[in-house]
Amino acid sequence: MINSGIAKRYARAFFDIAGEDKLYEKYYEELSGFARIVQGDRNLKEFLANPVFNQAEKKAVVEAIIQKIRMSDMTTNFLKLLVDKKRIGMLAEIADYYRVLMDEVLKRVRVSVKTAFPLPADVTSDIKQGLEQMTGKQTEIVVEEDRSLLGGIVIRVGDTLYDGSIKTQLSNIRNLLGEAV
Repeated sequence: MINSGIAKRYARAFFDIAGEDKLYEKYYEELSGFARIVQGDRNLKEFLANPVFNQAEKKAVVEAIIQKIRMSDMTTNFLKLLVDKKRIGMLAEIADYYRVLMDEVLKRVRVSVKTAFPLPADVTSDIKQGLEQMTGKQTEIVVEEDRSLLGGIVIRVGDTLYDGSIKTQLSNIRNLLGEAV
C-alpha cells in the first residue's frame, strides 16, 4: 500500500519526466528492476537504509549496480537523486506509485482473480473480456488458487471486490441463520 506523500511526489516527478519522452514503461521497468534488486538483497537494503553509512558510499554502490545492469541516464540520475536526498529507502514505494500513474495514463487496470480450482484458458479469456468491457480499460489478470474458497470466484478490480465464492455464501447463510435464532 502506498501511504507516503513523499514517495508519491518523487514518483509523480519521475513520471512527468517519463511523459516528456513517452517512455513510461521503459523507465518503470528500470525503476522496478532496481527496486527488486534492492528488495532481494537484505544486506543491500539495510546498507542503503542505514544512516550510519555516508551518502558517498551509498552512491558508489548504487552506481556500481547501475553499471552492471545498464539503464537510461534518466533513471540513473533519478536513483542518484534518491540517494542524495536520503530517499532511496522509499524506492519500492516510489516504483509502486509510478506504476499506478502509468496504468492510469495507459488505460490499464490490474485485476486479481482467486478461484478454488485452476481456470481453463477460455474462462480466463472470457473474464478478461468482460472486465475490459466493464472498465473500458485493458486488463492485466493475475489468477491465484485459493482452496479455502471451496468454489466460485473472487475478483478484485482496484478497490472493488466481487465475491462469488461458496465460502462467502456459506458464511452469509450462517450469519442469517444466527440472526434468526
